Amino acid sequence: MTIMTPADAGVSLEDLLAAKELRAKRQTHWLTQFSQPLISLTLVTPGPVKDSVVYRQVMREALQRAEVMLLQHGWPVLKQQVFWLPTGAEAFWCVKHPAPEVKAATVELEQSHILGRLWDFDVICPQAGIVGRRSLDNASRRCLICDGPAHACARSRQHPLPEVIAKVEALIDGWHRML
Repeated sequence: MTIMTPADAGVSLEDLLAAKELRAKRQTHWLTQFSQPLISLTLVTPGPVKDSVVYRQVMREALQRAEVMLLQHGWPVLKQQVFWLPTGAEAFWCVKHPAPEVKAATVELEQSHILGRLWDFDVICPQAGIVGRRSLDNASRRCLICDGPAHACARSRQHPLPEVIAKVEALIDGWHRML
């Protein structure tokens, strides 16, 4: 399955940086407005294409799993919103529950689902900022290709982009076969 079939050639670095800045502003606004932890969800989408039919399916699955998780825990959601953007889908939930427990639950989602490696759940505490995996004694995210630290491989561009995209496509294809 090819996920690289959009109408255009993808988004520019400037577009991505502007989207990241707007997301940070939205996050700050929500944290100020509600003074409660915020879940911010984006997808891991290597390459210039950030929005496609397949990526939207992956995001919808993440949204459904997150909603089930929140319902199962009985955590009050004060506000939830999804942003379908050319730079990639984003979703926010403002949750009235301690941020470390929310982060632990989102890490469990990422680790237990076949697509979880493509989901990037950030949990932000209005007082302490981003709650990282390490604060919960969890290892940092692993690289899709070599199982090294994902952050280091991404920063150094350790692996050729086509290889990373092929790995993402293989994960999505595996999920589709399970449906």
